[in-house]
Amino acid sequence: MITRGRQINLAVAAVLIATAAACQDQDPAGHRRDGQHAPGAARPFTLVATGDVLPHDSVVERAGADAGGGGYDFRPLLAAARPLVSGADLAICHLEGVYGTDAPTTGRPDLTAPPQLAEGLAATGYDSCATASDHSLDDGADGIRRTLGALDRAGVRHAGSARTEGEADHAVLLRAGAARVAHLAYTDGTGGRPLPQGQPWAVRGIDPDRIAADARAARAAGADVVVVSLHWGTAWQDQPDERQLSLGRRLTASRTGGRPDVDLVLGAGAHVPQPFEKVNGTWVVYGTGDQVAGAMTNGAGVQDPRGNQSAAGRFTFVPPARPGGRWTVAKAEFVPQGFDVDAGRVLDLDAALRSGAAVGAARDHIRDVVLSRGAAGDGLVPGK
Repeated sequence: MITRGRQINLAVAAVLIATAAACQDQDPAGHRRDGQHAPGAARPFTLVATGDVLPHDSVVERAGADAGGGGYDFRPLLAAARPLVSGADLAICHLEGVYGTDAPTTGRPDLTAPPQLAEGLAATGYDSCATASDHSLDDGADGIRRTLGALDRAGVRHAGSARTEGEADHAVLLRAGAARVAHLAYTDGTGGRPLPQGQPWAVRGIDPDRIAADARAARAAGADVVVVSLHWGTAWQDQPDERQLSLGRRLTASRTGGRPDVDLVLGAGAHVPQPFEKVNGTWVVYGTGDQVAGAMTNGAGVQDPRGNQSAAGRFTFVPPARPGGRWTVAKAEFVPQGFDVDAGRVLDLDAALRSGAAVGAARDHIRDVVLSRGAAGDGLVPGK
């Protein structure tokens, strides 16, 4: 049985599943050992995905103050996101930057943060984080090693960067109720930094053929649902660029035996919320925006409040009507979030608006952008 958060070697898993198909007995969780669900065993599950976490210097300083001078505590900073995140069966974050030591860290242009950030993410309820971004190599191979080690110790899985070639060849399989969900992650660049010498596998780059192959391998290893996180897009652009649109079409069109290889695409990297759209029957989130960041300056050198706005996605997957079928999204929702740079706190904008905060313009802007490619017609609704 594949337990929640456990990683499994794709090649080995495929052999095991193929061998086990000869028998039809069930494991205690109600899964047949051929990878299909026993009748009546599966139930729907919810998946939540949130925006970039950028550990700018002001963010780290706030966590230091919240710890009362004894280290760093990121839990208060993320507290308003906890009901949404911990209430999901599976929650995914997008982590920019790497973890350093307890010594002073840098917030710009490199993004290194104290390892206690991993503990804050775990306490908020995150199960896995995408670690492939343009900041993955901000401290080279050592930064990757420290980052993934800190996430391991906190019990948060990770996808997109690796310490060894063997680790790079593992798919992250997570338990979400009765379903097994593969989390894959890739980036469109590493900020101009070369991959470590002799380690071409250290950070996964976006290659549509490779992504499709990895998705098929994850399916062969037992994944019921394949989720792909992509760091892509043009910074400060509300709408997806042509590369995003082209990649979205290509990935969602990839099929094996008539079944889509990818079940959900989660984009980040543009620093602003971008639309959600159903493409070839599969939901694509072009950009979640920044969930956590210091005051953001856009390409024109002007402080831009959009850089502290994000749209979390919540997707309810339902099991197939028959074995071997596709788990489908029965409900798609978005939840507008903001980051108060003065207080150093994530905000649920709807809740903040109800309490009298002047965040209506930000909430409405996020809604308008998210729905701007017709997602409402495909059933996307504001989440509660």
